Amino acid sequence: MRNEITPVRHGTMRARNLAVVLGEISRRQPVSRARLADVTGFTKTTVSSLVAALKDAGLVREDGPVRDGERGRPATAVSVNGDRVAGLGLEVNVDYLAACVLDLGRRIRHRHIVAADNRDRDPGRAIGALTHLAEQAIAAAGEQDLAVAGAVVALPGTLDRATGRVRTAPNLGWRDVPAEELLKAGLPPLALPADQDNEANLAALGELWFGDGPALGSYVHVSGEIGIGAGIVVDGRVFRGAHGYAGELGHIVVDPAGPPCACGGQGCLEQVAGQEAILRAAGLPDMTATSTAGPDGPLSALVGLLEAGDAQALAAVRRAGEALGQALAAAVNLLDPDTIVLGGIFSALAPWARPAVEAALSGGTGVVRGSPPRLAVSRLGGDAAALGAAASVVERVVDDPAGLITTG
Repeated sequence: MRNEITPVRHGTMRARNLAVVLGEISRRQPVSRARLADVTGFTKTTVSSLVAALKDAGLVREDGPVRDGERGRPATAVSVNGDRVAGLGLEVNVDYLAACVLDLGRRIRHRHIVAADNRDRDPGRAIGALTHLAEQAIAAAGEQDLAVAGAVVALPGTLDRATGRVRTAPNLGWRDVPAEELLKAGLPPLALPADQDNEANLAALGELWFGDGPALGSYVHVSGEIGIGAGIVVDGRVFRGAHGYAGELGHIVVDPAGPPCACGGQGCLEQVAGQEAILRAAGLPDMTATSTAGPDGPLSALVGLLEAGDAQALAAVRRAGEALGQALAAAVNLLDPDTIVLGGIFSALAPWARPAVEAALSGGTGVVRGSPPRLAVSRLGGDAAALGAAASVVERVVDDPAGLITTG
């Protein structure tokens, strides 16, 4: 049987070359055309042609002189243009909706969070409200002469990426929801098709790109709010598991005799360490969808009690920390990460929860590893998922700029 070689079409080759050049500009900026030719292996003529196409599309710009070496005249620098194209990150969570616009230079240009009680809300209505937020974000970008290239939506549930359906989002009450179809029908048409991902995965990517990043090594990012998820990053990439459902930390059983969980189990971690569970244990009322909008809003009263030394609040957070550490110890023994990152509500509660988490990790991983992984606290808090979603669009543009050039 004769082996057949599939020829590479000229358009496909050019698309790949555009991606290579834009990727190198993004990593090395400011950089000269001569330097780009050196690192890509392309001729100077080819590089000049590709840079011109990227410049015409508004993706790169010439900034001024840059010196490649000690001798010779300075060359013209090429950098990513952050003033023309942007990505939109959107988030649906149990008690809020969020939007974030990020330009190609990774600067935040618009951030809007609104309180919304999405528990058991019709998915179509929730997506409709998110669409309104998206339209406002796109308009805000337009006022800054930015064109939004695409949108990625963070959702708190298990997603079937092959079909675009939310398999289950227990805290929203969603099951087998055609999220991709609803988003396609609701969101304004953009150059790149809308995408969606689990919010914990996107929060972990937000930490990679806007937090301590590569210094974390391979890590587990805990995304804790009403639900608890974990984004697992190995060698700079999210580990999704065989079916895309990895990271459901909140449904590890920590108390077999504990309360029933929305997932159908009993005694799951989020029934002890989720936001609502902690507020109840601290003696605080349900604060879902109050005027304190945003992922960190409902915590303000709790943090106030903790700072005042309230015994009930301190006990609630300590118990949550113990349960979280117990679940993380199992994850550490299975995954062997370099770092655990406390994000979401746990970044705000870290001063009081961290000792209990560390104690549980030390007791649960000492025999296997000899020592627990480093425990870090995210600086991004509840913004991580929307940031990661917006940055995912930026990454798509860098990885395939030809799509925007083709569409003008």
